[in-house]
Amino acid sequence: MNNTRPPFPPFTAHTAAQKARLAEDAWNSRDPHKVSLAYTPDSEWRNRAEIFRGRAAIVEFLQRKWTRELDYRLIKELWAFTDNRIAVRFAYEWHDDAGNWFRSYGNENWEFDHSGLMHRRVASINDKPISETQRLFHWPLGSRPEGYQGLGELGL
Repeated sequence: MNNTRPPFPPFTAHTAAQKARLAEDAWNSRDPHKVSLAYTPDSEWRNRAEIFRGRAAIVEFLQRKWTRELDYRLIKELWAFTDNRIAVRFAYEWHDDAGNWFRSYGNENWEFDHSGLMHRRVASINDKPISETQRLFHWPLGSRPEGYQGLGELGL
């Protein structure tokens, strides 16, 4: 198993933005096992009110998440960075099993070890109900296509 995940700290503006886009692409895969490999085996998470640790807990959390949050599409944008830390803002759109659409807005603070694996993730997220006509994320499921507008261009 690969125990490194480039780019590595210390981050530059370019490598921090690259790290954010790689995370976005992984999350848009909606593959909990793939996503979990970007984190240390003992990674600490706070996601909304949930606090947990470790890859197995990450996989379980993401499986629950994507069972509830259907047709999930995410955009992340670099907000700030320093040596081994990155802050991003993000928005994602999804619907529940009753067909109700939401746009979830949030911020994440990430801390990485020397091998480029994230060992701490702190996420604050708010959900806003939207109508289907208010949706802005219209690409096919999977990674956001190159050239598709980012959060700033979409007015988010």
